[in-house]
Amino acid sequence: MTKKVYIEGMSCNHCVKHVREALIQIDGVKDARVSLEGKYAEIDLDHDIDEKLIKDAVDNAGYEVTGIE
Repeated sequence: MTKKVYIEGMSCNHCVKHVREALIQIDGVKDARVSLEGKYAEIDLDHDIDEKLIKDAVDNAGYEVTGIE
């Protein structure tokens, strides 16, 4: 299962790394690919997880989730 998370506030590759590290620490996330240009992350999941966990991880990293699909 893959989810696409739209993220605002990233401005450099350091931001991309920070967001990726926050996402891969969530239980159930296998991998995360973050696009600075597209302002999103694609995350691969072992199982469905609560979207609040994703939003909280990104928020705690200092960025804003604007949508999840």
